[in-house]
This record gives sequence, C-alpha cells and structure tokens, in this order.
Amino acid sequence: MASITIDSPGSIEFLMGNEAIARGALEAGISVATAYPGNPSSEIIDSLSKVAKEMDIYVEWSINEKVALEAAAGASFAGLRAISAMKQNGLNVALDFLSGLSMSGINGGMVLAVCDDPSCLSSTTEQDSRPVAKYLDFPMLEPATAQEAKDMTKWAVEIAEEIGHMVIVRSVSRISHMRENTVLGELPKEKRRAKFDINKQFLSFPCLPRHIKVHEKMVKVKELFANSPFNYYRGPDKPELLIITCGSSLRYSLDAVELLGLEKRIGILKIGTTWPLPEALIKEHLTNNSKVLVLEEIEPLLEGSVKELAVEWTPEIKVPIFYGRRTGPLSPTGEITPDVAIKAITDILKVEYTARDAGYERKANDTVQKMVPPRALTICPGCPHRATYWAIKTALKLDGREGFATGDIGCYGFGVGPPGYSILRTMQCMGSSTGVGYGLGKLGQFGMEQPVISVCGDGTFYHAAMPALLSAVSNRSNLTMMILDNEAIAMTGFQPHPGTDHNAMGDEKQRIPPEDVCRSLGVKVVMVADPYDIKDTTEKILELIRSEEEGVKVLIMRRKCALLTEGKAYSMSVDPEKCYGEACGCANLCTRLFKCPGLIWDRETKKAKIDDALCIGCGVCAEICPQGAIMRESSNEKEVAKI
Repeated sequence: MASITIDSPGSIEFLMGNEAIARGALEAGISVATAYPGNPSSEIIDSLSKVAKEMDIYVEWSINEKVALEAAAGASFAGLRAISAMKQNGLNVALDFLSGLSMSGINGGMVLAVCDDPSCLSSTTEQDSRPVAKYLDFPMLEPATAQEAKDMTKWAVEIAEEIGHMVIVRSVSRISHMRENTVLGELPKEKRRAKFDINKQFLSFPCLPRHIKVHEKMVKVKELFANSPFNYYRGPDKPELLIITCGSSLRYSLDAVELLGLEKRIGILKIGTTWPLPEALIKEHLTNNSKVLVLEEIEPLLEGSVKELAVEWTPEIKVPIFYGRRTGPLSPTGEITPDVAIKAITDILKVEYTARDAGYERKANDTVQKMVPPRALTICPGCPHRATYWAIKTALKLDGREGFATGDIGCYGFGVGPPGYSILRTMQCMGSSTGVGYGLGKLGQFGMEQPVISVCGDGTFYHAAMPALLSAVSNRSNLTMMILDNEAIAMTGFQPHPGTDHNAMGDEKQRIPPEDVCRSLGVKVVMVADPYDIKDTTEKILELIRSEEEGVKVLIMRRKCALLTEGKAYSMSVDPEKCYGEACGCANLCTRLFKCPGLIWDRETKKAKIDDALCIGCGVCAEICPQGAIMRESSNEKEVAKI
C-alpha cells in the first residue's frame, strides 16, 4: 500500500482512488473518520485506520452508516473536521439523519464520501447516489482521477466549513480502485481542540427558515463552483458533437474520441462540480452546439439537469438535440466503457469503426472458450457457511414441511444459489432477513405452517437486525434466527464490529457477544453450535424449528472465517477403495452438490480427490460422504466420519 502520510509537498505517490480520498482528508486536517465497511468504499477508512495513531486522529468502524454519519457530525458540531464514508447501499441507511443534517448545518468542515458501484461489481443493487445531493441540497463533487479524488476531498472539507454545510464527494468503483501517480499537498501542522459552543444549536427545525438558509448556502456554493478548476472544456471551438461528462466517464470519452480520430470534430465538457452545476460554462458551450451527448454513471442526472437549464435558456439559445441514457442511444443501466462511448458516437455521427478484424475476434473468442475453464461463483474452501447451509438443507428436508430461509447481504448471500444449495428464498438488504422472517413468523393465524429460518451474519446482526429481532420477540413471532458468527465483517475485509475485541485502530475494546444481546432482548432460547459439526448443528436446527414453544429462537453458528485461520486441523484424503465414483448411489454428491473447491473430481480415475492446494483441512466433507471414503487425519490417527 502506498504511503498517505508522507509530508513532502510536491512528491508523487502511486495512490488508489480511495487512498487518494484518505490523503485528501488528511491534507484537509480531519480529526475524525467514521464508516461502515462496504465495497467499493472500504479502503478509505482502512487507509486512515492504519495511520490513525501516527496522525493523531480517531478512526472508527461504526455499527452502521447512520451511526457513522452521526458520529462524524458530532465531531463537526464540536468544531473538528471530519469525514464519513460508505457505499451506495449504506447511504440508504444514513438517509434519515442526512435529511436532518441538511437543515441543521455543521460547524467544522465535514465530507461524506459515497462510492457507487455501476454494473453491481460487488453489490446487490446498481444505485446512483447523486440524486440525493440534488433533492437534499448538498454540494457534490465527482472526481475523474485519483489526483482529483485527493484534491476534491481537501477542497470539499474547506468549502463545507466555509458555508457551514456538509459536502458530498461521489466516487464509483473504477475511480475508487484505480491507481495513478498523485502529487501530494501539504499536511497541516496544527491540531484543533474539540469544543462545543453552547450558544449554538444544530437543529433540523423549525423547518421553513432553515430550508431558506440552505438555499442561501447553495447560492454561495454556485459562486464557488462557477470558476472551479475541476470544470473545463477540451476540443474545437465549434464541434459537430459536444460530449458533456463527469467522473469515470471522462476517461472513456477521451479514449473513444482518440480511437475514432475525431479530436477535431468532437468537444468534451468535463464537469467536476455535478451539483450545483457551473451554469455559465454549460450555457456557453450549449450555445455553440446542435448535438449533445451526455456520458455519466448511472442515472441521467447530469443529462436531466442540463436539459432543465436548456429549457430555461430557450429565449437565448437554441435547444440542441440531446443523447444519453434517457433519450438513447445509451442503455439506462450498466457501466460506461470506451466501447459504449464509441458505439454512441458512431451512431450519432454516422461514422464507421471496427475495433479489430472479425476473423481475429472469432478466433480470440474460440481460444478463450477452449483454454479458459468456466468458473462458477462459489464459497471459499472450508467456509463455515457451506457447512451451515448443508445442515439447514438437511434439517428442512428431514422436517418435511417445506420450510425455507430468508437472507440478507454478506458472504452468506451465496445461499441464494448453488454454493449455498439455494436455501435462501429472500434477500433485499442488511437486516431484512430478520425483518422479513419476523413478518412470516406471524402468519400462523392465516394457516401458514412452514418453519421459517432467518440467516444473518454477525456484522449484519449489529448493523441492522437487532431492531427487527426486538420486534419479533415483543410480538412473539415464530421465527428461528441463525446468526453466522465468523468473528469479522469478512466480505469487505475483516473489519471489526461490537462482537470483536479490537477496534479499527487495533486497540482493545469491549466485546459484546451476540448471545448476550439476544438474551438481553428477551430471547429465551439461545443456542451456540459449531458449523463444522454438521450432525450436532442439524439436530439443533430440527429441535428449534419443531419446538412447540411460541416465540423467537436463536442459533449462533460460531466458527472463525477460514481465511483467518492458520494451519490445517486435518489432513484430508480420499480412500480410492471406498470411493465408488460414478457407481456410487450418491450420484457424485461430494463434488456435484457439496461443491467445496478443495474437493474435486479426478477425470482419469473418475473418483473424488482432495486438492491439497485449496483444501484448508476443515474436515467437513468427511461427514457428507455416505460411503465414508473421505478420510481426515489428526494427531496421527485416521478417523472416518459420516452422518
């Protein structure tokens, strides 16, 4: 990882976009940084947490995004500069407080860094966060490079403090995770002391006068944005086509124009201050153009906003023909790429372009299909979630009442497909497994007899599931809740949560186990199981879903994430004499259905085989082989296990 603490103005570091945002926050003199992890935003706070003690700042992985934003706002109210970071899904969680913060204003400079994920590269939703800035009246900056990510973040903190209003810096996956040589600025030497001015109030009411104040602030921001160096034009004086673009789409626009050789026919207007817009600059260039293509990710926010302005200016300019995501030829979903930009430009200007010879294209595709084996989505070798889902599948089958499981976001989200045996029948957002399961558990009076299991991760439990669990307990919902406790927020980089014993900066903190929380919320039946012990886990699930006692029951599946373990508990092997291969009545159950990547099918012998390079030695597969052919060896003793 590149260093973000070098105090050498003018020196160059090869920074990731998220590291650049973190460096910009340091150059702005932030004292507090908060977040809830979620790709593509996680590295912002990860980077700051690693240098927290060196830079004498406080960094926190909060229980959820709303709390993270509130904690950062508290620092701002006390005169400190702060940053809070989250992905687009997390912004939904923070919206309630965010809307109030728009009215109350801030004191010390404060920035919200939101990282969106076009094409759902690591997300369940393709959501554009930019409309939030527009309808809640927050100034917004959108970097197109790592250098801009750093510089914009610093400037955003300064603007926020100047106007007393938080500023949003919006990134996307390709900006957050790109790397680029970045020129460093100066790190501040003075440290602020926190002091809340008791003569001030930060309130969201009375609403109307505060709303008026917000609009006055935005007028001031318009003046600041009007001459921003982050907005500029490149191209001929009177182009045939004007591309208006922002963020990651800038690079794609430049690449497309260069590849097409149309530098003298196409102009590019790059917008870095996407809300409020630099109206004078846009008006100047709309005046000279009859065709305008808007390239942005994801929703047509820039396109729609420019059209609004063009209609307002109709007495002065002729409204051009607009092209984009709303009007075509662009798709309303997915990422912008150079190919997407090229296709749009060639359609509009009616020019021909062939990326490469069709014969070469065919040969390349054929070669890829022959040489690159298909790789399906899967759960890591030895992941305790695979064992948990196997036990759930077995228990529900033995129960025989068509029971099912509700799910939410995390590594265990693979439970919607083959890696988790398609156990999960619902999945919306963090904590929804418990809320939806709670609702389903109240349907007994309408004749529903199917057992309901909600599956929830440990990080998600603290993040969003506790309110739903409390409601389920209070209203006596017949729900079995399974908390998959692998001792970290594993999917986003093993960040800590209230159930771990250390914080973001590596300091020891109080650990609050989920079973203690469940009992404090009134859950009477709380069990703990080891997912690697499939027999015991299956029996406990059956006991809970068949229990005649009314109300919520909780089963905590406790086993550290396989990626955090050291060494192998067992040395695994397959006894070729006991493995009947395709002749076995199990129909290759081990490799066809259980599907641990460490357990493979040997095409030569036509029998199961252990891949020692992938196997972590958890021993679970020994329990699922009906012939007892999978062996696990520990302490020089061989043991064969099966259900």
